[in-house]
Amino acid sequence: MFRPEYPRPQLVRQNWINLNGAWEYQTDRVNSGLDRKLMEPDAPFTETINVPFCRESELSGIGDKEFCDCVWYRKKITLPENWAGKRVLLHIGACDFYTTLWVDGKKVGDHRGGFSSFSFELTPYLEGSEATLVLRAFDDIRSRKQAAGKQSKKYYSYGCSYTRTTGIWQTVWLEAVEQSYITETKYYPDIDASSVTVQATADNADGMILTAKAFYKGTPVGEASATVHAKSATLTIPLSELHLWECGKGRLYDLELTLGDDRVKSYFGMRNIGLKDGIFYLNNQPVFQRLVLDQGFYPDGIFTAPSEQALIDDIERSMALGFNGARLHQKIFEPVFLYHCDRLGYIVWGEHGNWMLDISAPDAWKAFLPEWLETVKRDFNHPAIIGWCPLNETQADEDPEFVKFLADVTRAYDSTRLYIETSGWYHISGIADIVDVHDYEPDPAKLVEKYEPLARGEEVPIRLPKKWKDLEKSGKPTFVSEYGGIYWNPEEEHGIDANHVGSWGYGDAPRTQEEFVERFKGQTEALLFHPRMGALCYTQLTDVEQEQNGLYTYNRVAKFDPAIFHAILTQPAAIEKKKEN
Repeated sequence: MFRPEYPRPQLVRQNWINLNGAWEYQTDRVNSGLDRKLMEPDAPFTETINVPFCRESELSGIGDKEFCDCVWYRKKITLPENWAGKRVLLHIGACDFYTTLWVDGKKVGDHRGGFSSFSFELTPYLEGSEATLVLRAFDDIRSRKQAAGKQSKKYYSYGCSYTRTTGIWQTVWLEAVEQSYITETKYYPDIDASSVTVQATADNADGMILTAKAFYKGTPVGEASATVHAKSATLTIPLSELHLWECGKGRLYDLELTLGDDRVKSYFGMRNIGLKDGIFYLNNQPVFQRLVLDQGFYPDGIFTAPSEQALIDDIERSMALGFNGARLHQKIFEPVFLYHCDRLGYIVWGEHGNWMLDISAPDAWKAFLPEWLETVKRDFNHPAIIGWCPLNETQADEDPEFVKFLADVTRAYDSTRLYIETSGWYHISGIADIVDVHDYEPDPAKLVEKYEPLARGEEVPIRLPKKWKDLEKSGKPTFVSEYGGIYWNPEEEHGIDANHVGSWGYGDAPRTQEEFVERFKGQTEALLFHPRMGALCYTQLTDVEQEQNGLYTYNRVAKFDPAIFHAILTQPAAIEKKKEN
């Protein structure tokens, strides 16, 4: 089976069924399926697709990259006998973009959003142990009414826009839960008090007792209980052993939650994060963020990794280069990937795929905000996520009220992390915790010269809309969140389709491998050794189709010996030397 692993490591139950694999499928290129009543269990479906891979990918078994407004999926399910009397949920990791579900011809519900995870309760629609699921996905990225990330609005890929993803692209699975069950959790680690606070939301559980037990490497280290009132319960577990979550050292605690007959396994990490004078602190110690841009594209699966091991391999490839984390760029990554970031101690910034969405349009609010909040809720407990950045490279004429409200909504749900309102380009004064820039200056000497005034406490020019510019008081960026992007395309490993527009990278291509390494070294050290710089993010981990500026090819072949970059990146940063002194 494709992608057989449990898809939600933060909330694990025993009773689940993976629905990945062969589904009946129907292309609905002109969106006439509703009129043709394809939701009926006996409607004619003439194709087959391998879920969870999108129709455009080779792993789907289809590989059709033509535009398609709508796709349909059908699957017959049989529930185990021991699920009798339980509530049955259908979970969809991600489906691009507007999803509608029917069970035996009866409409269950809709979901808008192509990146976030969502669920439907099937219980009221089931009349026995067997049922037919029909799922419709409508997707029109050219409308500018939906977030599409780096998907191409043209037939072919071009520039930094790549092959599209239509329909299901993450695991689909069934789960049986009790009549009263835990629906959501939030963990608040406190390393100073050596404790973790658990906030749990539960359904149909008022007056019930929630119990939480913590373990470290199998040893019990604390437990606590609380009563559910309305839909929530809060408890604090004093920990008899404190093991800090650090870069390169995940040190995760296991957590068992019990609510009546509902049993859930989870985990958490003990760490705190902070920001002072533009410097990132992890566990009260300055840590330089050595990040790489990771776009999460795969030659055979597009948005979807071919296996769990492929997700692990990408993290380990990055760490082998000397990076301690990543910007997860223009895509909401799946929970299994985030689990391995947690486990390996790999810091990441959570982002959305806002490109292709006109955030000045009224429809943008209803298309973007609910999906973003779903994501912040889903991923709140991942210790690897140190900050949120929902927008990338917004324009000067885009709606500042939207940007401000998005920040308020995010911080209302999660006040524990850093926040950047938009990565690069036009910032709105006063919103972000870190004012960042994108800077693809190829000449290391010019890069040093540009940021030298920052060392004296002076302003460095950044892009601000004119009507907001007079509000900017500090103007001191501490994070160059995109740089480098050096073009290199080994002849033996192109990794792109012949139909893609010519390969490219930023700046003039180096003539030799030695020139490439020297440019990378100079650019990186210009940031690493700056006394006011707290983070960098190199573009990028791997090539993606025609964008050939990765340190690995699209097929994950190292272009150079990773040890070369590891030696450069792991040199002590200026802010880390301050700690030593």
